Amino acid sequence: MAAGDAAVAAALAGPGWAVVPAYLPALEVAALVAAQQARELAGEFRPAAVGAGQSRALRPEIRSDRIAWLQDAQCPAEAALLARLEALRVTLNRRLLLGLDELECQYAVYDPGAGYARHLDRSPRGAERVVSWVLYLNVGWQPGDGGELVLSTPAGEHRVEPRAGVLVTFLSAELAHEVRPAARPRLSLAGWFRRRPLPATVR
Repeated sequence: MAAGDAAVAAALAGPGWAVVPAYLPALEVAALVAAQQARELAGEFRPAAVGAGQSRALRPEIRSDRIAWLQDAQCPAEAALLARLEALRVTLNRRLLLGLDELECQYAVYDPGAGYARHLDRSPRGAERVVSWVLYLNVGWQPGDGGELVLSTPAGEHRVEPRAGVLVTFLSAELAHEVRPAARPRLSLAGWFRRRPLPATVR
């Protein structure tokens, strides 16, 4: 078990969120950036929608990033990341008894000026999402580039610059958050650790 994973578990049990400044080294970040670019060239990215079921729709005034789902690794860097996230899932279950069973993972690209309004990741239609996470891939990010993740914590707003290698985790049902517009393309991998859906008879 990585020491960083234990620290993430402790933070989720306390304030409900954690920021790990150097979750991935530079070489692994560079490999994931190359993998993202390959998927971009392959035409895998689509505008992200909001809502669920029949209410799901493109609402660029709320959310204007583009996403590509990472379900099967297409390169060693993606395989290594998925394995590391799996280890984190196991640690969170052992330490916090969260019953996490699945991982959702997607690349997200915010083009200049794109953002995501304040929201929660978990709703009655998406109650299986328990822990949200985002891993940034932005090499050479500067404070004036914008694109901060703004977490609404009980102690007030906490802003995280999307610097390469930084991992943010937080409890999906408890922390509203937003993505501020950036002046340059903003790259990340993001997703959720989920519980299995309950059978309809016991909901």
